[in-house]
Amino acid sequence: MKVAVVGVTGLVGTVMNKVLEERAFPISEYLAVASSRSVGKQIAFAGKEYTIIGLEEAVSRRPDIAIFSAGGSVSTEWAPRFAAVGTTVIDNSSAWRMDPDKKLIVPEINAAELTSEDRIIANPNCSTIQMVMALAPLHGRFGIDRIVVSTYQSITGTGVKAVRQYEMERKEFKLDEEQMAYHYPIFNNCIPHCDSFLDNDYTKEEMKLVHETRKILGKADLRITATAVRVPVQGGHSESVNVSFNKDFTIQEVKELLGTTQGVKVIDDPQTFAYPMPLLAQHKDDVFVGRIRRDESNPNTLNCWIVSDNLRKGAATNAVQIAEYLAHHQLVGTIHV
Repeated sequence: MKVAVVGVTGLVGTVMNKVLEERAFPISEYLAVASSRSVGKQIAFAGKEYTIIGLEEAVSRRPDIAIFSAGGSVSTEWAPRFAAVGTTVIDNSSAWRMDPDKKLIVPEINAAELTSEDRIIANPNCSTIQMVMALAPLHGRFGIDRIVVSTYQSITGTGVKAVRQYEMERKEFKLDEEQMAYHYPIFNNCIPHCDSFLDNDYTKEEMKLVHETRKILGKADLRITATAVRVPVQGGHSESVNVSFNKDFTIQEVKELLGTTQGVKVIDDPQTFAYPMPLLAQHKDDVFVGRIRRDESNPNTLNCWIVSDNLRKGAATNAVQIAEYLAHHQLVGTIHV
């Protein structure tokens, strides 16, 4: 199978390469694709060196699958061009997520929606993926009525510039405005601002959690409110989630259900101080859930803490899992995995 990774030099693109290698995705021809600044440079993949090519050349070579992580404007322009030559695009930007004609996929939840006709497939936002991974099985059993979520999001979700800002501030270098990924210092700080502000005073990141969760769970009227915070962490995103159900539950039921959910691991033992943290989630593909307890102030309501590596399950791994599903079900290309 001919596979292109678009945005191969970015943080997520680098992890996509790593995940493709780790999971031994069947690739007969690999295309490393990036912006004009990187064209002609060399990049290593699966023990070989490859020359980075531009988007025009990548389209002309008609890959079976193109996994995009190059930003919304690139995806808006180029995903249809790849799709027009028969390529199936798996896009990690926000460009196509809320398009009613495009599928928004977390494989463990709704991959069965995919068909061979889907030429542009949207990868959800990182914070959405980890939350729905934990809540989808609970929704299936108890029916979600309302979600209140606060996120504590890694600087890696912003990109290389944010990581550089953090490192320079940690080393006490003085930064000019051009070097700042954020409006304020991020080292030793928390910034209640992820993405840009909208007219309703929520940020795009917060509204992504609302709209994407509704679409993935198939419940357009689901009540959700979110606050997204950027924190000086590199290992992954954390979420404090308060969720009210239509049916009552026991904590044992919740733990047993989550404990048998593919891709979810329960770490929950207050007596031994066992709970999920970004340090434990980093470089792993699972979504970790802990601090599972009843909200004693409201009926049928649960509190939990959800952590995941935002560059892996929150981005690269989810995209590769979509590609694996397409290959396994012969919905793209010619290889049956």
